[in-house]
Amino acid sequence: MEKNSWINIKTPLPGPKGQGVLDQDHQFVSPSYTRPYPMVAKEAQGMVVTDVDGNTFLDFSAGIAVCATGHCHPRVVKAIQDQAAKLIHMSGTDFYYPQISTLAQKLAEITPGASDKKVYFGNSGTEAIEAALKLARYATGRNRFIAFYHAFHGRTYGSLSLTASKPVQRKGFGSLLEGVTHVPYPYCYRCPDREVDGTCNPACLRVIEEVLFNSMLSPMEVAAIVFEPIQGEGGYVVPPKEFFVELKRISRKYGILLVADEVQSGMGRTGKMFAVEHFECEPDIIAVAKGIASGLPLGAIVASSKIMNWARGSHASTFGGNPLSCVAALETIRLLEEGLIENAAVVGKFLIQRLWKLAERHAMIGDVRGLGLMIGVELVKDRKTKEKAVEWREAAIQKAFRKGLLLLGCGENTLRLMPPLIVNQQQAEVALEILDEVFAEIECQRVSF
Repeated sequence: MEKNSWINIKTPLPGPKGQGVLDQDHQFVSPSYTRPYPMVAKEAQGMVVTDVDGNTFLDFSAGIAVCATGHCHPRVVKAIQDQAAKLIHMSGTDFYYPQISTLAQKLAEITPGASDKKVYFGNSGTEAIEAALKLARYATGRNRFIAFYHAFHGRTYGSLSLTASKPVQRKGFGSLLEGVTHVPYPYCYRCPDREVDGTCNPACLRVIEEVLFNSMLSPMEVAAIVFEPIQGEGGYVVPPKEFFVELKRISRKYGILLVADEVQSGMGRTGKMFAVEHFECEPDIIAVAKGIASGLPLGAIVASSKIMNWARGSHASTFGGNPLSCVAALETIRLLEEGLIENAAVVGKFLIQRLWKLAERHAMIGDVRGLGLMIGVELVKDRKTKEKAVEWREAAIQKAFRKGLLLLGCGENTLRLMPPLIVNQQQAEVALEILDEVFAEIECQRVSF
């Protein structure tokens, strides 16, 4: 199949070389990884991934929203190469080097809020959340947290305690961090009250104060409320603005910190540097990772200097903020500010408008939602009952892969479109054409997958 200059599928999938890698992988690699289809990458450039058999794919996954500037952006590559020839590692825990402080200053400048800020560096999103938990406890002297159902914050001990996405992520690991209570996240598409009056009923937003604080939890024990401005793995769910108003009110009333998990939604993905900027929300702590360094491992938390006042040696990381990741992040931020954030807003708006047009032809599209290039397409078997089309979503991912489009799912029945922020309108149109074909095939077959 030759769809265009970006897609060229010339072997069965997986191809013979790909199958060899799969056999090796199955023998030696942990089976805990989740791979939805057998794409064996060899190289990638921009929006295109080439597998070991020479097949090329249009990438609308961006390495799970990591490759913000596209694959192997030449400016990011050059920054990494130049730095690798000078200094690869010195450990910011025990020594100083300019790359780490320069990046910290830049992150302090671009995150919401006018107060003086400080930055802690780790290697990933889950490490950023772990650091945020420790800092929140340290700064408040409290030990409990509130998180949300369907949230995903990571898989290490503390972050997994906040995660409430899939039972398999917690099953078999015994007791997790004590003191985490989950409450409903505002999911407007599936809100029964909204079906009655057509507006956002804030009843679910009042659960924290009116139910939780009145029945089982003293607010004076709560160190922080940890939230995703847009739920990622939970289904790319965009909450109403009232959600953030209520969070701010509760946090200020009871002295509770707000921790925004911007691991997936940050770094320009939503058409602003951080998703909270859409809602005029200034969290006390922001956690970032994924797209921050265009593929190199880096995570960070940013907080006011007043909050980030923990003692020397209270938290650290051997590799966090290594020089290579720092220069990659600095170049990534330059590219974002030079036009990629704006491109995410423009192409994202185009995609959402066109996806709603597809919904006019395909009844299996129940909802289209998102900001910028963080877009969810929820598939249903019936628009009136909103029965979740879980099998159809899985079939759509597989069919898109066979046609050369790399997608991933989120939630139980939602497709997520999260291409690199360099995506142009022509590439978006190709993805839409493939989705149109995929939906038509599923509807025509009427197969119970």
